[in-house]
Amino acid sequence: MRLEIVQYGDSVLRAKGKRIRQLPDDRIRELAQNMIETMHLANGVGLAAQQVGESIQLTVLDVSQVEDRPTSMKLNGNQIDSKSAMPLVLINPEIELGTETEIGTEGCLSFPEITGEIARATSIIVRGQDLGGNPIVIEATGFLARAIQHEVDHLNGILFIDRMSSAAKMSLSSRLKRLQKETQRGLKHRQRAVAETTL
Repeated sequence: MRLEIVQYGDSVLRAKGKRIRQLPDDRIRELAQNMIETMHLANGVGLAAQQVGESIQLTVLDVSQVEDRPTSMKLNGNQIDSKSAMPLVLINPEIELGTETEIGTEGCLSFPEITGEIARATSIIVRGQDLGGNPIVIEATGFLARAIQHEVDHLNGILFIDRMSSAAKMSLSSRLKRLQKETQRGLKHRQRAVAETTL
């Protein structure tokens, strides 16, 4: 089922996700499946639970369609073709960043038509769980490393605009304010509609 993607200006994007304690869980499985479908329909490469209104430690990723930005991946110590591991579901991820960084272009499904140049670690190690509650360790470089960092930031209430230079953020300020206002207007409209249906 396609879910509505939360836009910048909604406070849930600033919420640090709660750890998921009981796995496997049918509700989490269904949410993850719906998030994967939503991400694919929106042509995204990652989607965090906050982006669909849930402040929990769950994210999904799929970089298999990205041909022009190389990626390497080890899963539980074994080198694998990253495409074979996609889509990837990460629960309660904890990330360790490599020391080297590079600047790359990022966008975000919660910020339509806004991109920025963001410095990220070129390699990471992330520890978490899969949908079955099994522990997983992913070592990633390149685009997958960038995508995981972006999504783990979301799970901690950090947005990619927070990683921009102040000059870049300043140049986007009017677009960000407009997006924020549109989101707030939409939220008020929805709240009014809910209030009217419960009267």
